[in-house]
Amino acid sequence: MGRSQETFGKKDNEKKRAKKKTEKEERKAERQANAKSGAALEEMFAYVDEDGNITSTPPDPTKKRVIKDEDIRISVAKQEDREPEDTVRTGSVTFFNDSKGYGFIKDSVTQESIFVHANGLAGGPISEGDKVSFEVEMGAKGPNAVRVKKASATPPAAA
Repeated sequence: MGRSQETFGKKDNEKKRAKKKTEKEERKAERQANAKSGAALEEMFAYVDEDGNITSTPPDPTKKRVIKDEDIRISVAKQEDREPEDTVRTGSVTFFNDSKGYGFIKDSVTQESIFVHANGLAGGPISEGDKVSFEVEMGAKGPNAVRVKKASATPPAAA
């Protein structure tokens, strides 16, 4: 007669599967025994305290504050709420390549290096070391200087 198709390894694996199945059934029975059958409605409530934290205790009515609907801001502040920025800046040209038509201006206030292209020049050609006035616009890769003019030797008189 031939040998049995089951080998020792197959029998061992079968025993492991049966053991896992019984352990799983025991855990299920234990969970069902320890489970609360329907918690009270009050136990399921969650409250938000005055600091915005979630808690299981109801809030203290003496600490209640009334907030007007107008005081709640959900979006970005309106343009009129911001103070107007000085759009014209001054700085000096740190690098400019005439053949390629681009360079960099160092802002005199923020010490930020701002890209300038020949298309953004308004007052003629510029070169390294020139004092310039310019405006900043956001480009695809960051801030760009536009309407760049050489700064006059004497500042204009205030009106």
